[in-house]
Amino acid sequence: MALRIGAGQGFTGDDPRGTREVLEDGVDYLCCDALAEITLTSIYRERQQDERAGYARDVATVAELALPGVADGVRLVTNAGALNPLGARDAVVGVARRLGIDRLRVGVVLGSDLTVRVAELASATGGLRHADTGEVMGPTEDVEFAAAYLGAWPIVEALGDGADVVVTGRVADTSVFMAPAMYELGLARDDWVRLGRLAIMGHLMECSTQVTGGNFSGRWWEVPGLDVIGFPIAEIDDDAEVVITKPQGSGGLVSPDTVKEQLLYEVGDPTRYLTPDVVADMTSAALRDDGPDRVRVAGATGTPATDSYKVILSRRAGWSAAAALTYTYPGAMAKARAAKEVLDRRLERAGVQPLETWVEYVGAGAMWGEADGSDLPEVVLRYAVRCPTREEAAAVLVERIRALSIGGPPGAAASGMGTSPPMPVSEIWPTLVSKELIDPQVKVVVEDL
Repeated sequence: MALRIGAGQGFTGDDPRGTREVLEDGVDYLCCDALAEITLTSIYRERQQDERAGYARDVATVAELALPGVADGVRLVTNAGALNPLGARDAVVGVARRLGIDRLRVGVVLGSDLTVRVAELASATGGLRHADTGEVMGPTEDVEFAAAYLGAWPIVEALGDGADVVVTGRVADTSVFMAPAMYELGLARDDWVRLGRLAIMGHLMECSTQVTGGNFSGRWWEVPGLDVIGFPIAEIDDDAEVVITKPQGSGGLVSPDTVKEQLLYEVGDPTRYLTPDVVADMTSAALRDDGPDRVRVAGATGTPATDSYKVILSRRAGWSAAAALTYTYPGAMAKARAAKEVLDRRLERAGVQPLETWVEYVGAGAMWGEADGSDLPEVVLRYAVRCPTREEAAAVLVERIRALSIGGPPGAAASGMGTSPPMPVSEIWPTLVSKELIDPQVKVVVEDL
């Protein structure tokens, strides 16, 4: 019988209804991808306010759903630990105790948080280079956090030590889903073909409902039940070939087209899809209809993994704020453009010199470039800035009220987009760091409740 791995989460705050349906349909593992770069930034800010924070807070919600199934053999893997895996573990243990579960083995993967090692790594590498531009990072004092995208093998180790639940910090999205199959199939570290197939499976699963018809750009209007869209389930055979499906009776659609879209999502070179565990060749995969809401992914291959991990560093980048106003017919676009010029001049006179200004005319080409807009019923002007200080960013809101509410072009109304008060901004700096500098610090701890 094929191994069944269910996606319990594609992001922090994902719909717990979908998680519940996957468990009710019957899976061997529930795997949750709770993290993204923006998630880590918000989690970092939460931890600045409360040292007990630093993990995805809905890990307790997921645990409440998953832990009753542990007695039936379901195992949970989640990267919700983020910047505080031990805190996330304690949250899971707290749920277990509240549910009266007295037998539970919990594993934690530590070592992805590199924040305290940034200066050391910069010295050891001769400077942390931007993964895309090659630029060398300057002084590291303004780094907020640093996290390595670890691979699947520490999770495999925890499962091999009997963990019912494995909580990690930042690991690659694919690795969360790969690890259970790697463990169950007993894969060797150089089984590149089957590892490549599992990397593609992990990529298909990581965004939950995007593979089951969510965000589908094909005949999306024919996707049934988007309000109750099902989360994906992967059925994996001994050759690591995969069928993607979803819980019986759930909404959504699994078809070669929905799978193909997710296959190419956020992918640079599909012939070299880089993960910490293997380099997968997506172009070698064949997608075949395997019945209603079932797509077989067959024949994929992989090649040896690289010798480095992706590491993201977050640095302070100032403060942002945004103002928005709706201008109405006639001449909506002309009014919005004139309002933009008024704000430009008012901010200049106020001595505000933004690091960056971003202006959008929503309804008149905000996504694809400006349209003529001569007969549009309304246009929303969105004027956003990034400034060195909170006070400068706040000036956008002040000047909007002074200059535009009653003193600017006619026909202004409050926008449903609203305003965005000053918020701190972070810059994400991706870099590559040798695995030899990171792996010795990776630790797997497995303990009984």
